[in-house]
Amino acid sequence: MVAIGEASRLSGVSIEAIRYYERAGIVAKPARTAAGRRVYSEAGIAALRFIKRCRDLGFSIEASVALRSLATEPASCGTAEELGRRHLAEVRGKIEHLRHMEAALTELTANCAEGRTDCPMLRSIAEADA
Repeated sequence: MVAIGEASRLSGVSIEAIRYYERAGIVAKPARTAAGRRVYSEAGIAALRFIKRCRDLGFSIEASVALRSLATEPASCGTAEELGRRHLAEVRGKIEHLRHMEAALTELTANCAEGRTDCPMLRSIAEADA
């Protein structure tokens, strides 16, 4: 059993995030010492690591919790795969959007030239609102 600081270090989850996850019911509340200090078991740290890995992959909190619950159920691979495929489609959509943004910004910044009194990039952005 370890204190919250060590649980944070071992899991890679900040202390504030750990406290939030506990308040929100995302992870189980840990045991407490007689003095009221949180103490984390290896299972508690593993749960934090699992949520962190899901979040690092861009899964929502809700999907991360769903995946964690699936990890303890038999024959849950199909459901996990479906969640993964849906998330992958979202990520691919975001990548496509970022490519469009990159192209637009490349074009806008290519029109910039030092020494001009008017900025083509700023003018183009302002005209897009009109």
